[in-house]
Amino acid sequence: MSPFPTHRRVACWAGMCPGNEQSAAKRRRRRITPGNRRLKRTLVQAAWAASPSKNSYRASHCRRLAGRRGKKRALIAVGHSRLVIFYHLLKETKTSADLGGDFYDRLQPQRLTHYVRRLEHLGHKVSLQPLVAP
Repeated sequence: MSPFPTHRRVACWAGMCPGNEQSAAKRRRRRITPGNRRLKRTLVQAAWAASPSKNSYRASHCRRLAGRRGKKRALIAVGHSRLVIFYHLLKETKTSADLGGDFYDRLQPQRLTHYVRRLEHLGHKVSLQPLVAP
């Protein structure tokens, strides 16, 4: 990893960073940059294989992005995040740990309370009570 000073350089070399063609503050094209085709294909295939799993961070990340941007753009984003993880694993010889499928729910639990309002609008009575830890 010594030829690449930062993870951004690796992503650019691999072609996994988004294109940024702007003119007058309008985005013209959103294609990813050209790069190493084999590495790009491998990263996208790995993201595609991880997307149907149930309780993993990468699958929840992919589902979260696919709702906003679409499935294929989400796969590119997950492939990019995997490349960044691989870079740091090789550069700093660290170990990796999966954050879990409920990482975003644990990060901001108050975001999920909007479901209570939706159920109340449908005519249900809902009360939230925290679980007592055994």
